[in-house]
Amino acid sequence: MANDDKKAEVASGIDKELIRELAKLLDETHLTEIEIERAGLRVRVGRGMTAAAAAPVVNVTGAASVVSTTAPADPAKHPGAVKSPMVGTAYFGPSPGAKPFVDVGSKVAVGETLLIIEAMKTMNQIPAPRAGTVTKVLIEDGQPVEFGEPLMIIE
Repeated sequence: MANDDKKAEVASGIDKELIRELAKLLDETHLTEIEIERAGLRVRVGRGMTAAAAAPVVNVTGAASVVSTTAPADPAKHPGAVKSPMVGTAYFGPSPGAKPFVDVGSKVAVGETLLIIEAMKTMNQIPAPRAGTVTKVLIEDGQPVEFGEPLMIIE
């Protein structure tokens, strides 16, 4: 029977062992999502994900799943959400112990530095995409952030 399962797996293009390895890597690295593409087949493994309708995606939430509580409003959908343009570590100030660039209640202008994201030993200033007031800070200083993760809300 195991041989029949392997044939069905090959016919469908799904490599269950690859998915298990990606789920293990997800746990080891504490990432929320890993995606790879091989020979036109894209596999995405993540914690608490929903499938995108645009492409065939295999979601695995078994060992890597997290029980999540639904918040009343998703900050990522807020029109004033400032999302991370990269994966890295976010810092509120120019150096450890320094005054943060902005706090809740700070008025910001377009292009003003909100925080820094360190990626591959490079400090990247993240500018305000719009003018307004910082109403929420959604991350902690020194926290790892992912691409597209909401960082702040500017209203």
